[in-house]
Amino acid sequence: MAAIYGKEWSVVDDCARIFCIRISDDIKDPKRTVCLQVMLPDGYPSTAPPVYQLRAPWLNRQEHADLSNSLEEIYIQNIGESILYLWVEKIRDVLVQKSQMTEPGPDVEKKTEEEDVESEDDLILACQLENPVEALDFDVSENQTEIEELPPIDHGIPITDRRSTFQAHLAPIVCLEQVKMVLSKLYENKKIASATHNIYAYRIYCEDKQTFLQDCEDDGETAAGGRLLHLMEILNVRNVMVVVSRWYGGILLGPDRFKHINNCARNILVEKNYTNSPEESSKALGKNKKVRKDKKKNEH
Repeated sequence: MAAIYGKEWSVVDDCARIFCIRISDDIKDPKRTVCLQVMLPDGYPSTAPPVYQLRAPWLNRQEHADLSNSLEEIYIQNIGESILYLWVEKIRDVLVQKSQMTEPGPDVEKKTEEEDVESEDDLILACQLENPVEALDFDVSENQTEIEELPPIDHGIPITDRRSTFQAHLAPIVCLEQVKMVLSKLYENKKIASATHNIYAYRIYCEDKQTFLQDCEDDGETAAGGRLLHLMEILNVRNVMVVVSRWYGGILLGPDRFKHINNCARNILVEKNYTNSPEESSKALGKNKKVRKDKKKNEH
């Protein structure tokens, strides 16, 4: 990689196999740069994917999520092969495509600047979230006249692995305002506020529309929020919010961190009777995996 990309490729920690590549678009806007940092676990590339983090303040949240999904899709399609080159070229393709787009008008430019500020805030939040509630962008109904009460918040049993600690927090919710209230209350706790990541997801069942209002937040831990929300969908829980705090202990955990995040969440959901039992939860997860495998077979 160093031979291919030269100065763009740098070694962050040779012993831990952490590397970073700076991918820029110098066609129209040299300021548009994506920094891809990767940690290559012992099992890479045969049995384990790279652990990665994207830094691109100028991308809005949806664009950042789409790019992350593309990288994960590349890994799935090329399991067992070296994929760093494919990842870098995919990111470069995205930059080129954005450069070839029509120059935005004044209104669009203004919106992009606002989104850039929001993305920069996300990077700050990944390190130390000083005021997390202000980062939330909820459209609370104007017709809501009653002041919602702060729901009770329960805390799960921590899981510790290689000096990193994970702990789940759960609260019953029925509206978006309560999501903000729960986060505000949690961040009053200095220990929770100092966590490296506070990943959350929620699901609210709307009786009138017979559908779910749901969302998630990675808080700097790429794809963790989406995985947490997916778990809650599989377990078919409703009217509940789960926040998982992670205090980083200085040792990279690789994919194990996602396992601990989901285990913390599942344990507290079972404990508080949002799902029936650990056995049924495991069956639901197994059934879902089988359905996905069958679907892939049918597609091929």
